[in-house]
Amino acid sequence: MKILIVGSGGREHALAWSFKRHDDSREVFCANGNAGISEIAECVPIKPDDIGGLVEFATSSEIDLTFVGGESSLALGIVDEFETRGLKIVGPTQKAARLEASKSFAKEFMIRHRIPTAAYESVASVDGGKEAIGSGKFGDENATYVLKADGLAAGKGVVLAQGRQKALETLEAMFRGEVVSEEACNRVVIEECLTGKEVSVLAFVDGVSYKLMPPTRDHKRIGEKDTGENTGGMGTICDDSFLSKEQVSFIKDAIIRPTIEGASEEGFPIKGILFVGLMLTEGGPKVLEYNMRFGDPETQSVLVRLESDLLSISESIASGTLSETEVTFSDGVSACVIVSSENYPKTPRTGDRIKGLAEAGAMENVVVFHSGTAFDSENEIVTSGGRVLGVTAKGSTDSSALHRVYKAINKIEWEGMYFRRDIGRS
Repeated sequence: MKILIVGSGGREHALAWSFKRHDDSREVFCANGNAGISEIAECVPIKPDDIGGLVEFATSSEIDLTFVGGESSLALGIVDEFETRGLKIVGPTQKAARLEASKSFAKEFMIRHRIPTAAYESVASVDGGKEAIGSGKFGDENATYVLKADGLAAGKGVVLAQGRQKALETLEAMFRGEVVSEEACNRVVIEECLTGKEVSVLAFVDGVSYKLMPPTRDHKRIGEKDTGENTGGMGTICDDSFLSKEQVSFIKDAIIRPTIEGASEEGFPIKGILFVGLMLTEGGPKVLEYNMRFGDPETQSVLVRLESDLLSISESIASGTLSETEVTFSDGVSACVIVSSENYPKTPRTGDRIKGLAEAGAMENVVVFHSGTAFDSENEIVTSGGRVLGVTAKGSTDSSALHRVYKAINKIEWEGMYFRRDIGRS
């Protein structure tokens, strides 16, 4: 069995680890991978946005199954290209990927299918945004305004602006391309600010059927007590207790099922992973966003609890037989804490040698997933990105899982390493 994973971060390392966990004889390839992934899979020098190169590699190498990690490949239509050539792949088509690739499209979809979400307006210019912000629809001059880049922004396209003046300044900066790229900000979605606790619900989906994963909670901001700039994610907790039985039932009936059915009705069945970011408001769960793939670092904390074989699940997604496949997770709680380079999320410092990886990875119920690592000229592992490691552990409670994570992190060292010490606590 030959498996190709598309991507290079901690999510892809967790996918490779999960595929190998049930059968080490499987040949796993990763395009383009990182130093940690290379220890369990063969990394191939093809970038995730080189769709033609990936098609050629999958064909010539007789890949049996491809699993897409990140959003950029999906938005470029990798699934469509693979399927037209008869190549088995797990992920949504380009049309389905619009639910993540365009915040405006997603909000319009939710309204059409009566899926609970925040009030919003989508604007294509600064003038249009000023009119929306000044309308009073989203609160008075002291309210918190939520501004989202319409396009893909690597998890950094959402800004919470305190007060109307700050919202106007942020709006102008977004259209100038100073927050994320101008391409991602060809439109800006302005939303009311929902209050409550955030939680993410992921599901395996085959177009019709779905299997829920345990809920997770992500910490996006760089600073402790959830302060500072947004990042791609600084840590997650995966804990069934985040949602009551009543909330799970509501999410299934009012959000997951209408999303899957609505997508099919509109001609783009969802196959792969459906990721729903939710706010648990006083009025019930409401959708903050869709992702059409595994999150990073949600993947790390979810997959260490997956007891079923990811390959069997993936094949059932591709064949439309997910309803016949058992999907089980271990009891307890898992946690992932991101260890980043100095100056992340701005321009991160790179090239520092990492010490203590073997010691940390040898701990019981601990897995160290690599996000931004490479080998230097002397074959030593060094930092190569902003988010460097995702130290992940399981425990019977959140306290025991986090204790293992932080104990493992204390064995790791490099110049300028940074991590939040309050994951699961803020």
